[in-house]
Amino acid sequence: MEFNEKLQQLRKQKGMTQEAVAAQLYVSRAAVSKWESGRGTPNLDSLKAIAALYGVTIDALLSGEELQTAVLEAPRQKEEPLCDPLFGLLDCSAILLFFLPFFGQRAGGLIKGVPLLSLTAVSFGLRSAYAAVAAAMVAVGLLTLALQNRRQGAWPQRKRALSLAWNGIATLLFIIGRQPYAAAFLFMILGVKWIVLNKQQ
Repeated sequence: MEFNEKLQQLRKQKGMTQEAVAAQLYVSRAAVSKWESGRGTPNLDSLKAIAALYGVTIDALLSGEELQTAVLEAPRQKEEPLCDPLFGLLDCSAILLFFLPFFGQRAGGLIKGVPLLSLTAVSFGLRSAYAAVAAAMVAVGLLTLALQNRRQGAWPQRKRALSLAWNGIATLLFIIGRQPYAAAFLFMILGVKWIVLNKQQ
C-alpha cells in the first residue's frame, strides 16, 4: 500500500476529517489533501506528528525506500531557518500600528491618519482592545524569535497556530472597528504567513 493510501486509511479508521487532522497537526487542510492524494509528502517533523496522532511508528507509515528518502531529506528539511524568524519579524511588525498613521480620525471636516498612540476618536475600550491585540502579536513574535531553536514542549507545535490566530483576531477586530488601513496591513502579514506555510508543506 502506498504512503498516501495509508494516510487515508488511518484517518478514516480514526473517523477524522482532513480538517480535523490539519487542526491536530497545525497545518493547512490543503497540505493534508496533498499528502493523501500523493501530490506532496510531509516533512520529517510532520511525519512524527502523523505517527503520534495515529498511534503508529514512522516505519509503519513508510516503506523501506520511502523511509530512506525521508532520512536523506531530513537535514534539508531542518534547514527551515527562515520560517520562524520570518514569522517572528512579521508579528513584531505589528508594533508599527502604535507609531504609524494606520488609523482614521476625524479632525474638523476631514479624516486624517493617526497612529494608535494618538487615536482619540474611538472609545477607551475599543482603543484598549486595539492595543491589546497589537501587543499580543508583538509578544508572540518576540517569543518566536527568542525560542526559535526550542524543539521540546508545547511551544514548537503551537507557535505558528498562535501566530496565525492572533493575526486573524487582530485583522478581524480592525475590520469590525472600520479601520481599513490597519486591517489591510495585518491581512497582508497573514497572507505572507499562509504563503510561507503552504510552500513549506
